[in-house]
Amino acid sequence: MMAKILQPGIDYVGISTPFYCNDGKGNFVFHKRSKNCRDEWGRWDTGSGKLEFGQSPEENVLREVKEEYGVKGIIQEQLPPHSIFRINKGRKTHWLVIPFFILVDPSAVKINDPEKIYEIKWFCLSKLPNPLHTGFQYTLERYKKYFEKYKK
Repeated sequence: MMAKILQPGIDYVGISTPFYCNDGKGNFVFHKRSKNCRDEWGRWDTGSGKLEFGQSPEENVLREVKEEYGVKGIIQEQLPPHSIFRINKGRKTHWLVIPFFILVDPSAVKINDPEKIYEIKWFCLSKLPNPLHTGFQYTLERYKKYFEKYKK
């Protein structure tokens, strides 16, 4: 009998470290998710990654920024951890997210994971792209006061 491979967010609560990379001048980098992503293909997202065993949330988020955007980031602030509940392919999902604002050099940001990132663009918070990743939408609506500090 073959053992079932457990899926984070479905078979157990997944833990993720979303990041909001910005240039310190009110602009945030978003990428369009490819069909190789776990879910929400074609939606604009800021980036995130499953918390890896043995890494702190801070170590994890900085590694993920480097993996996705090929740039070194500086942690500016951590938002309160919170749960995000969604439906993916008819199945309930539960992720505990530990989000961070990350300062990056916009001239160094690139698509560093072409398997999962289809396109990359910069946006200010008053003119966000559509459609947005539902996890980002939820956090933006719930923690708007944190994002307000990064508008210029």
